[in-house]
Amino acid sequence: MNEQLLRELVPAVIGVLVRRGADFASAEDAVQEALIRALGTWPDDPPRDPLAWLVTVAWRRFLDAARAEASRRGRELVVDAEPPAGPVAAEDDTLRLFFLCAHPTLPPASAVALTLRAVGGLTTRQIAAAYLIPESTMAQRISRAKRRIAGLPLNRPGDLATVLRVLYLVFNEGYSGDVDLAAEAIRLTRQLAALTVSRTPTPTPTPTPTPGSGPGPARTRAADPEVAGLLALMLLHHARRASRTGPGGRLVPLAEQDRSRWDTGLIAEGVRILQAALAGDQLGEYQAQAAIAALHADAPSTAETDWVQIVEWYDELLRLTASPVVRLNRAVALGEADGPRAGLAALADVRPDLPRYAAVTAYLHERAGDLASAAELYAEASRTAVSVPERDHLIREAARVRQQLRR
Repeated sequence: MNEQLLRELVPAVIGVLVRRGADFASAEDAVQEALIRALGTWPDDPPRDPLAWLVTVAWRRFLDAARAEASRRGRELVVDAEPPAGPVAAEDDTLRLFFLCAHPTLPPASAVALTLRAVGGLTTRQIAAAYLIPESTMAQRISRAKRRIAGLPLNRPGDLATVLRVLYLVFNEGYSGDVDLAAEAIRLTRQLAALTVSRTPTPTPTPTPTPGSGPGPARTRAADPEVAGLLALMLLHHARRASRTGPGGRLVPLAEQDRSRWDTGLIAEGVRILQAALAGDQLGEYQAQAAIAALHADAPSTAETDWVQIVEWYDELLRLTASPVVRLNRAVALGEADGPRAGLAALADVRPDLPRYAAVTAYLHERAGDLASAAELYAEASRTAVSVPERDHLIREAARVRQQLRR
């Protein structure tokens, strides 16, 4: 059974049920039940028309639930017992579902969970396993999200920026459970890119000077530039995944990664998508981040990286976002481009309570030759690390620098 195909059909089935009169929450519940039944029956008895099969089963589940609710309340429900026969009319509601599930009124964690279920087609159990929380907790989170957006129609324009933030959150969650959330985020962003093609004017197909290497921009209609930028960013980061960890999950920093293990196919695709997005001359934060990732991917080594251009892209990012995290990362790049003292000076504009501030300061002090300060700062950073692999890495760095001091 092609489980990915099954998940890709879920938004279409929800859309059909909603157009037939079901509210979003009831439609989504019915489709989830149909999905679970499909997972159990399709391997032995695959349907000829998977979409029609899912619509039929989900609609019957909705009718059963609606009749039970009507009976409980003592009211009569007048509905057709069977859906119309024949193939289901083609109408893609996926973009509307993206907007609804990533509604600005939802907390980020709820928007992520609802998007993975209603648009991604994952079961509550799969999402809970990916986030390492009990299934009952995830079910409550999804139920609260659906209650909050109850009554909102699918035909209102949504906030694309919120959708992109949700997808980026999914991508950054990691790889726990039996679902690779990074791969799932890439799949959903590809889908979103395809859906936004018709909403975007054709970019000028003239080559634009961009970081990285690869073929020139595609001479076809492009997706929304920021959707394309996010997709490029994901692909460029995902290309380095195999080299990011060593035995036992040990963190491998960029400077020490085996670049021969980077996926050159994903890098080439990411650069090509980025070039097409930049050609539209509508720069956004995801395009700028992808440009930085492309420069890293294009460099044979850390020493041969075009740090000056990376600093320029961080300046663009600061103009777009004024993010303190961007300012912190810019200090690292400036330390590589103009020397560690320049990087340390740039930290004067960064809040010391930011995650990784102490780690960045330790690195720049080490580069400047102040090993005593670096050792103390690495140890301090390890105590506030956001993950166990990062903590262990910083402890090893502190020990390494202390050993150098004893020589």
